[in-house]
Amino acid sequence: MSGAAGIGATAAAAYRAASGAAAGGTVGAAEAATGGFGALVQRAMEQGVQIGRSAEAASTAAMLGQGGVTEAVLAISRAELTLQTAVAVRDRVVAAYQDVMRMPI
Repeated sequence: MSGAAGIGATAAAAYRAASGAAAGGTVGAAEAATGGFGALVQRAMEQGVQIGRSAEAASTAAMLGQGGVTEAVLAISRAELTLQTAVAVRDRVVAAYQDVMRMPI
């Protein structure tokens, strides 16, 4: 998997695992072995960084005449989508934190 599709699929798997645990189900051995939500976020961020690096390499190759412009544009678009997804997730996490902090005790 690559790009936002990979991040989205990983996030969907984490949501399903959390929903199962919240509904009284148990987390399977596969989810437990992967390290949980923290490991999921770490893998997603590592994938995002890798996508950014590949976009940089593709654009550099295109500027040097060693790669195609189409590949560079696709790689840059993929990196842009990944960054937009990361920013949206960050914004939602911050908003959720602020909502929790506003709750009366």
